[in-house]
Amino acid sequence: MHTATTPAASPTQRLRVLFAGICALILTVGLARFAYTPMLPIMRSEAGLSPLAAGWLATFNYAGYISGAMIAASIGSLQQKFVLYRIGLVLAVVTTAGLGLTDNPVLWAVLRFLSGLSSTAGLLLASGLALNWLIRNGHRPELGLHFTGLGLGIVVSGLAVGAMMDWLDWAQQWVGLGLLGLVFFVPAWLWLPPPAPSAALPASGMHAAAAPPARRWMLLMIAMYFCAGFGYVISATFIVAILDKLPLLAGKGGWVWVIVGLAAAPSSFLWDRMARARGDIPALLLAFALQTASILLPAVTANPWLNLLSAVLYGGTFVGIVSLTLTLIGRRFPANPAKAMARLTLSYGVSQMVAPAMAGYIAARTSSYHGALYITAVIMLIGMVLLGVMLRDAAQDARTGPQ
Repeated sequence: MHTATTPAASPTQRLRVLFAGICALILTVGLARFAYTPMLPIMRSEAGLSPLAAGWLATFNYAGYISGAMIAASIGSLQQKFVLYRIGLVLAVVTTAGLGLTDNPVLWAVLRFLSGLSSTAGLLLASGLALNWLIRNGHRPELGLHFTGLGLGIVVSGLAVGAMMDWLDWAQQWVGLGLLGLVFFVPAWLWLPPPAPSAALPASGMHAAAAPPARRWMLLMIAMYFCAGFGYVISATFIVAILDKLPLLAGKGGWVWVIVGLAAAPSSFLWDRMARARGDIPALLLAFALQTASILLPAVTANPWLNLLSAVLYGGTFVGIVSLTLTLIGRRFPANPAKAMARLTLSYGVSQMVAPAMAGYIAARTSSYHGALYITAVIMLIGMVLLGVMLRDAAQDARTGPQ
């Protein structure tokens, strides 16, 4: 628990730091990583991108993210992390615009890997640096506000693609997205201050200390988060391409992505309230159930309204699952949560590398994403079973006391 101190920085400085983190997420995740989703059907129709290649490009992107996460986890110096953060901002702009400057699939793969690497800057590095600044300056950490950048980034990328698709070709749109990234690059670069030389690493577990969990609990968490990563990435990569095939939604993929983002932006706050009211595991179970429904709907119906409901359910659950899981692990490892979070991130990342390639193969063989959606729904159900086991174990521990 961090000791409360009198704020050493003004409210304006605090808002600038938080806004810098939000801009970093919009740039490195919303544009560099997530713009690929509404651009996917456009690249397939205009640039000749095959379903198999589309899956592999997504896999390279997530390989880049997990590589960045492992690099970030291995570096203890905040000064070095700040340098990596700024490198990530530059990479996000360059790799996004660069996709429009070549039609070579190998270069696309390299650029998608590097853009995945850059997303670490917003998701991991900016959050840690902002948290450290808030703590050192006596402010209450508010990373829930930081993570609204995920949903807002989806909205920005969806609006941008929707606005450009009728008057620019696929290559010009990527360059336009890169130029748009500069708008968010500037505050993300200027308003997140470098860490003080003597700054200690922030501890993200700021809740009441608890006894370290049993190995069984940690293994269940790792397996559950693998399932969550599978469910997240299939929809994140292919939901626009899937819905774009529906007659009433054809050509409106960017706007579907905006709906996902609008549902995602407030979701971390709503799921935090649900967890306070019902408990972390019950809240996660509900989020998994709703996300499973969002995965199945496009596979079982062509009704455009039900498919739009799928987009809302997906947007409203995936950020919540991440925030609930990381909050839960932080509470159980309050002294040093970084290692536990790194293990979870590795699990989440492995599934993000496996799933898109699998979906691409299935789509190439069957000309449909339905098989991938059914497999993903089964994996999400396995995740719900794992959460049920954790809930039962917790109930037994409550009756018998800690072992």
